[in-house]
Amino acid sequence: MGIQTGRRVGVAFVGMGGAVATTAIAGIETIKSGSNRLDGLPLAGVPVPGMADYKDLVFGGWDLNGDDLASAATGHGVLTAQDIDNGAQALKGITPWPAVGSAKFCKNIDGANRIVARDHREAVSVIANDLNRFRKESNLDDVVVVNLASTERWPDLSAATLNSADAFEKGLDSSDESISPAMLYAYAAIKSGVPYANFTPSVAADVPALMELARELNVPVAGKDGKTGQTMMKTVLAPALKARSLHVDGWFSTNILGNRDGLALNDKDSLQSKLNTKGTVLDSILGYPVEDHLVHIHYYRPRGDDKEAWDNIDVTGFMGQRMQIKVNFLCKDSILAAPLVIEIARVLDLAKTRGDGGVQEQLSTFFKAPMVKNGHGPEHDFGKQQRMLFDWLGVH
Repeated sequence: MGIQTGRRVGVAFVGMGGAVATTAIAGIETIKSGSNRLDGLPLAGVPVPGMADYKDLVFGGWDLNGDDLASAATGHGVLTAQDIDNGAQALKGITPWPAVGSAKFCKNIDGANRIVARDHREAVSVIANDLNRFRKESNLDDVVVVNLASTERWPDLSAATLNSADAFEKGLDSSDESISPAMLYAYAAIKSGVPYANFTPSVAADVPALMELARELNVPVAGKDGKTGQTMMKTVLAPALKARSLHVDGWFSTNILGNRDGLALNDKDSLQSKLNTKGTVLDSILGYPVEDHLVHIHYYRPRGDDKEAWDNIDVTGFMGQRMQIKVNFLCKDSILAAPLVIEIARVLDLAKTRGDGGVQEQLSTFFKAPMVKNGHGPEHDFGKQQRMLFDWLGVH
């Protein structure tokens, strides 16, 4: 289970009523109720001094949907009412805090449980007050924020507001439209000294302005876009193909999913944000451009959270002989994502206790588009990423 620290760590989810957050909370509540099923938790068997135990995690967060978490969870179809009753009854008494929303950044997701704020500054103040209240009311030693909200459209990264901390401050004062809800949460967390992780493809703490702020205030940040299914398989397979000198001529990937994430991605602007993160890994690992690397994502409502990822890989081997590899991954999206979110929160909290602020590259293994500290390209090779994490943790 890990080394007991006795420290109560709060995890505040942006998008608390979503499928990933409710699954993560249900899993931890089940562990608290006595379950010893730690399948899927990558660091469950890794004792690290100072790392919070699963049983010491406490949850809160924001969502545009104000339903209690048990209702939200069963509505997503990942967990049944019986799953909730078998150890996760606490979800019935938890409701999300009002959230920041913007139809300009995410067209297909809306709700009535909204923060009422005149401008960006007031919205940030509400978020920061929520974090402070959460810490006090739940008697927490520390808090971590994890963004699990629906994917936002890609912002104009050239906007001056996003490229320096001073300009960002002025942008908050003027409610600059280049600042997204994800950035407001990231800013509020960083200014509050709270570690922040972005598990979505949305642009958030990875803009230069907020990376600068996190570095100056020595607050740990990480992201972005959780690497759970298809891209995880790519970062495992591509290094093996490179090691065997099998040239990748093309890689065709398609996905179907019907959950709220899929609905958000049914908007072309949000979809492009996702494609921007999914399409970057192969060239980096292989060392050459795969010209025919095609990625398609389709919203298909009947599947719900039961995602299907299908890949066709065309390779050339010895004497120019061509071959094919086919991978069909039928998975539960949130079941893969939820344990990663939990581990990210634990590692970020550990980084804060160690005084290690700024971008946390050791968490690259959990992300499709890992943030980096010094402008170099991110490491995508799954094996190398794992080594980075375990070296940082001090596990050999």
